Amino acid sequence: MEPDSELLFEALTPLGFTVRVTRGRWRLITTIKHPVMRGHEGTVKQTLENPEQIRRSRSDPHALLFYQAAGEKRWVCAVAKHTTEHGFLITAYPTDAIKEGVQIWPK
Repeated sequence: MEPDSELLFEALTPLGFTVRVTRGRWRLITTIKHPVMRGHEGTVKQTLENPEQIRRSRSDPHALLFYQAAGEKRWVCAVAKHTTEHGFLITAYPTDAIKEGVQIWPK
């Protein structure tokens, strides 16, 4: 297995599918997309496993946004997609607003 495809962590979501995160994907997120997330792998895993809510993206119906509080009026958002019982992390970032979109969990 190549280093970029090595599994960094897996998280079982409340929706019953597992999100897999490779070292290469995490490096892309933390060096290009959202460097502020460097060192927060555990927070992202926790957000996927125990979110306060999950919403379907308005711009991509296959993308799910997992939110967990990270302070007053602050959240961590982990964005994942899945096609079968396995999913993958698209990105993760801190935010001060929960995006619009249909809340699918909890109902």
